[in-house]
Amino acid sequence: MTPEIETNTDNVPVSAVILAGGRATRMGGEDKGWVPLAGQPLIEHVLDRLRPQVDEVLINANRNQARYQALAPVIEDGNHDFLGPLSGMQAGLAAARHDWVLFVPCDGPALPLDLMSRFRAALTPATELVVAHDGSHLQPVVALLHRSLLPSLQQALATGERKTGRWFVRHQMVAVSFVDQPDAFINLNDSVELAAYETRLLRANAPLAGGTRS
Repeated sequence: MTPEIETNTDNVPVSAVILAGGRATRMGGEDKGWVPLAGQPLIEHVLDRLRPQVDEVLINANRNQARYQALAPVIEDGNHDFLGPLSGMQAGLAAARHDWVLFVPCDGPALPLDLMSRFRAALTPATELVVAHDGSHLQPVVALLHRSLLPSLQQALATGERKTGRWFVRHQMVAVSFVDQPDAFINLNDSVELAAYETRLLRANAPLAGGTRS
């Protein structure tokens, strides 16, 4: 069934779930949310950009839960199999306070500051989910889902579905372009990518040589 949403989408309250429940095997098994970037854990970079845009923040985590709890309420997948983003989305849809739930990854330190304003603008009465697009590819873990999708998602997981994109296309999906923000969905999957991005950040924030003169 297609969800009914308010006509004025500017006033639709939104919950957000930060997905931090993966194994992060390419990061040496470290809990990605706590990997430091420019002196601050990745999860805190995400929170800084996310909190002003939404009405509630939850963290989906399967380890270090007490540590995450100091930042925001924590929900787990409900299993110990690390089934991927769809499992975290299921937990988020079940726990969120609001009907629209935004999902973002814990390793997205450059998430758009206008993410929700663009997503809200894309909503229509028929929309069931909104997904970010970088100009070349969908970014399936940056998505806004309506809570009415929960039964479908539960059924998909029960039948062994693990591919986010394959489940998305079964529903009324809208893709929103962020081609003007090329770093918005930068992937920090391993220590090499993390170090390269950190170097860029530090260079961008460095003061001019010699400082300012009065």
